[in-house]
Amino acid sequence: MSSFGSQMRKRLDELRRAGQDVPKIMAEVVEGATIEAVRVATENTPPNDGTIAGTNMRSGEMAQHWATDSQITPIIMGRSVRTELSNYMQYASYVNDGHRVDKHFVPGLIKNGSLLERSPNGSGGLMVGTKTTYVKGKYMKQKAIGKYRDVVRTELDKRVREAFK
Repeated sequence: MSSFGSQMRKRLDELRRAGQDVPKIMAEVVEGATIEAVRVATENTPPNDGTIAGTNMRSGEMAQHWATDSQITPIIMGRSVRTELSNYMQYASYVNDGHRVDKHFVPGLIKNGSLLERSPNGSGGLMVGTKTTYVKGKYMKQKAIGKYRDVVRTELDKRVREAFK
């Protein structure tokens, strides 16, 4: 199987031979693919099960940052078109890639039934990292990149078919 880059070069060469406006097509395709990538990244970013559990805890803010931090509008530079899938939240890479958990004390963290919550007045605290030594990554960015590539392939194939009708 050939690489994503070689497949794209082949499709773009076919479009050039058909006399199509390749920079315009690429800008349209890349923008649509980036929008889909942001959607997939957002859907796969926790909390993504429809529940927000725990008082003063998970907010869903990291998921919202995919849309605000990403460059969706294409930037055209010569023969290249660029967009960017980004999340600048400080801990985004740890959620995406996974991380180890060392045993440590977290002030103000309390257990309320089965939920961990922050104490409103900052009192109390818990020792964490005693049972779980590693938290697996969610790989939101990799899933989004996969969707981006699928959309680009599908759209360019469609444009090539339309050009040679």
